[in-house]
Amino acid sequence: MERKESKYPKFKILVFLIFVAVVAFITIRYTPDIVRFIGNLERFKNYITSFGIAGILVYILFQVIHVIIVLIPGEIIQAAGGYIYGTIFGTIYTLIGIFIGIVIVFFSTRLLGYSVVKVFIPKDKFAKFGYLINSPKAEIIMFVLFLIPGIPKDALTYIAGLTPIRPLRFLVLCTVARFPGIFGSCYIGANLQRHHYITVIVVSALAVLLFILGVIFQERIVNYLHRKREGKSN
Repeated sequence: MERKESKYPKFKILVFLIFVAVVAFITIRYTPDIVRFIGNLERFKNYITSFGIAGILVYILFQVIHVIIVLIPGEIIQAAGGYIYGTIFGTIYTLIGIFIGIVIVFFSTRLLGYSVVKVFIPKDKFAKFGYLINSPKAEIIMFVLFLIPGIPKDALTYIAGLTPIRPLRFLVLCTVARFPGIFGSCYIGANLQRHHYITVIVVSALAVLLFILGVIFQERIVNYLHRKREGKSN
């Protein structure tokens, strides 16, 4: 028993180093290329479809990577899903990729703790959402935050691994809360591919408006939820 316990910290250190090294390598080496690549939806579509039926797995992999690497804009890849596969299947494949990415991030954080969070999440974002770690209402608060456009959801996923929330409950509420935004992005991409530009403009304008409102009011919302949590805990 003592022998196993003595090895466990070394195992965690090894996993931590591997995880950080892999993510850092992908971030430095491939993130700029990925961002430029997905910016051209037609070129991205040609690349994905060049793999045939396996292109679905390649697209899902892009979604997984974007969840792990918070610098990659998820909305563009989500729109690409709709552009390539249509609204319904684009949404399904996107949800699968995001779900896998969330599982990797959540359990990596739960295993490795704050050490991995501080590597990938800026201090200001951690300071903003760090109160969730000891909150008994973390589930409700995170569900609300995941619904709000403009909230850094991938950063929030890292922090969620430090909270007392049960993994299955978090995965379900996170998937449900992110569904409207993912569906909207895929809908925009699908209509862009069909050249329904009026629909794209109208829906995009609404999405941008919601995003701006989310950015403007996120501080107030976060502070309100924080006060609500403190008030109930006192």
